[in-house]
Amino acid sequence: MKTYLQTSEEVLKELNSGREGLSQAEASKRLEQNGKNKLDEAKKDSLAMRLFNQLKDPMIVILIAAAIISGITAAYSGESFADVIIIMAVVIINSVLGVYQESKAEKAIEALQAISAATSRVMRDGKIQEIKTEDLVVGDVILLEAGDSVPADARLLESASLKIEEAALTGESVPVGKVINALNLGDQKDISLGDRKNMVYMGSAVVYGRGSATVVATGMQTEMGKIADAITQAKEHATPLQIKLNQLSKVLSWLVLGICVFIFALSLVRLYLGEGITGIGVLNTFMVAVSLAVAAIPEGLAAVVTIVLSIGVTNMAKEKAVIRKLTAVETLGCTQVICSDKTGTLTQNKMTVVDHFGFDEPLLGRTMALCNDARLNDENRAEGEPTEAALVNYGFSLGLKKRDMEAQTPRVGEAPFDSGRKLMSTIHKMADGSFTQYVKGAPDVLISRCTTYWDGNAQLPITDDICEEIRQANKRLADQALRVLAGAFRSWDTMPENQTPDYLEHQLCFVGLTGMIDPIRPEVKGAIVQCKSAGIRPVMITGDHRDTAIAIAKQLGIIADPKEAITGAQLDEISEEQLKKDIGNYSVYARVQPEHKVRIVKAWQNQGMIVAMTGDGVNDAPSIKTADIGVGMGITGTDVTKNVADMVLADDNFATIVNAVEEGRRIYDNIRKAIQFLLSSNLSEVIAIFVATLLGFTILKPVHLLWINLITDSFPAIALGMEGEEADTMKNPPREAKEGIFSRGLGVDVIWQGIMVALVTIVAYFVGHYMEAGVWEIAESADGMTMAFLTLSMAEMFHSLNMRSRRQSIFKMQHQNKFLFLAMAVSLVLTTAVIFIPPIAAAFEFEPISLAEYFVAMGLAVVVIPIVETVKFFQRKYEAK
Repeated sequence: MKTYLQTSEEVLKELNSGREGLSQAEASKRLEQNGKNKLDEAKKDSLAMRLFNQLKDPMIVILIAAAIISGITAAYSGESFADVIIIMAVVIINSVLGVYQESKAEKAIEALQAISAATSRVMRDGKIQEIKTEDLVVGDVILLEAGDSVPADARLLESASLKIEEAALTGESVPVGKVINALNLGDQKDISLGDRKNMVYMGSAVVYGRGSATVVATGMQTEMGKIADAITQAKEHATPLQIKLNQLSKVLSWLVLGICVFIFALSLVRLYLGEGITGIGVLNTFMVAVSLAVAAIPEGLAAVVTIVLSIGVTNMAKEKAVIRKLTAVETLGCTQVICSDKTGTLTQNKMTVVDHFGFDEPLLGRTMALCNDARLNDENRAEGEPTEAALVNYGFSLGLKKRDMEAQTPRVGEAPFDSGRKLMSTIHKMADGSFTQYVKGAPDVLISRCTTYWDGNAQLPITDDICEEIRQANKRLADQALRVLAGAFRSWDTMPENQTPDYLEHQLCFVGLTGMIDPIRPEVKGAIVQCKSAGIRPVMITGDHRDTAIAIAKQLGIIADPKEAITGAQLDEISEEQLKKDIGNYSVYARVQPEHKVRIVKAWQNQGMIVAMTGDGVNDAPSIKTADIGVGMGITGTDVTKNVADMVLADDNFATIVNAVEEGRRIYDNIRKAIQFLLSSNLSEVIAIFVATLLGFTILKPVHLLWINLITDSFPAIALGMEGEEADTMKNPPREAKEGIFSRGLGVDVIWQGIMVALVTIVAYFVGHYMEAGVWEIAESADGMTMAFLTLSMAEMFHSLNMRSRRQSIFKMQHQNKFLFLAMAVSLVLTTAVIFIPPIAAAFEFEPISLAEYFVAMGLAVVVIPIVETVKFFQRKYEAK
């Protein structure tokens, strides 16, 4: 159906629809018949494929190789296959957990996408409704305005200076002006996509004006759907931290390989010099090398980081901060400057006209209500953009109902609002056949376009005295922190042929000023204090008058001195070089244009700062994209800005950004704690095996290490990721963005803590042998091995308690981590069961130990707590200096 060749009425008739849209019942029926308005998603890997991907991991391959060699060894020497079964069980459990974690992370991201699902405004049952874009059907009448993404292919019914950016489909970067009349084929066979000026297509964006259209194709039937197979879905990129960890794993793998080769060669030399090289001797030597490999690689590291990130992101969503890109979680913790819009973010976005200036208030009310896209609902409450709604409510308070006025003097033309020129004009047909243009906008801009003023009875020329009176009134209103808008009109005998702003907005007649207040959000003041104590600089950016901006900023505690405020006009006069030097002097920007925002962000970034920037309008998209963290508004934000944002605020609240920064810091701190815990644990295993091999005895076997890595390490590491924030989380300055994993002493801590746990484990081995044989000697000992296993397991468990804070004493923590205590309890029960339940103990080649040995091992394990507490005490003293 080539709807662009038909008139809008013909299209509506063919679709069994009307300008009032479909009924809810008809829309539901069509949705059931034709399916949802969304593109087919990329196919997900099957369960078998996911399992296979887990098994491809180099570490798992080493484990499978170890199992095969263990099997050969067992068959060769006639021993049991317990090792093989245990290793394969660990491989399977590890892979199943990996698949489970992957799907859990995926579900978390899907849930977030559902929260930030796109919505569209449609006419249903003759009323404007907001519905999910995926629920649109053919025949629906959609309403479009600047900043909207076009939700489906549709034929235009109405266009008021509508311009659409269709680069995604046509490659044409210049926005296309739209018309509503049917197109003519002429001598062409068809009209190319870019020339169908009465159509709008899914995936394009409204950049100017407004309009309405009837949907002619949804989902895979749209032009976007036809090329959807070529559009590969954007995959979530690994975060910088995940990339660093993957690199670390590779380095560790090569390091381990080197150590393994060294130990294997050393053991072979020993065999050669001793009993001679035999098949079983070589296999046993190989198993020692495999033990080292298993010990050194923190198998759970990448999985733990992914889980902690996805849990954190889910928590943030519950707190109204919807993270769209995982990398944002890390960057949030480094944020040093938050540039925020004033209206709706620092304030409540509940505009009310509380004061005015002019000589004819009913005419002022009429001007402001008619030059306006908000409307009164059935309860006589205005719906629409808050400033516009406040003006419609103001008109209603003067007895002027917008719908009645529009019925008598219908709108027949307009020049929509534009943040560049800061004006909006509408043209209305009067009862006598003449036309009146109503204009509203920023006082300084509008007054400069006026040549006359309305004194209540007639149009009189504007004099210098009147200009001064208007200026004083504007200052009086602005000094009260009111948002001031001016109104004007112009009379036309005939309909203006040219409706461009340049043609219309001259020789205006000034009517008056309205002053609106938007109260500050009560929670923002506390958030600003928190920001400053956390070393974060809050910056306010607004289109409002300088005096209004200063009054609000002082109220919030953003500035103390008016010199910290600058206007867009003053900003234009400052060179890039000068701005780079002076950027730190300003915390308030008033009367700014969207392009100023990009300059402000870049100037801060040139200082090496990590900048978060909020935005809602279509013109804010470039600055949001430029910022390190782009923050879109969930309520007032346009689709275009939400799509480029890293994070969307479901409540448009500045305090939510600060909470998200706090959560970002907590997540990053917890990931570092988990990394320190896992690496120090693995290092202790490597040192213990290395020392034992050099001294010529077996301290632990591969299956023992696998058990410790799977049970004793992974669960506490995940539990550490759930740790609450520390008392000083928001009292420290932001960390450096380029900071490495091992910065701030983490690398040193990993090394000395690894050595500490290894020493305790080796001591436990010798104590176990002494309690069994009654002599201190270097020898193979079943009791020693069992006690070393128990001590290492429990020492790592108790060490996870130490890791609740890298510097604070765990005895002074103000909250408890129930997940960690649960992980410890489960680990204690399972480790005890492995030692004392005969069939399992036999499989692990453990000797039954006495209760005395059990408690000695436990006592040795607990020693890690006082040792770490003592070191932390001295670290705090040193860092305080």
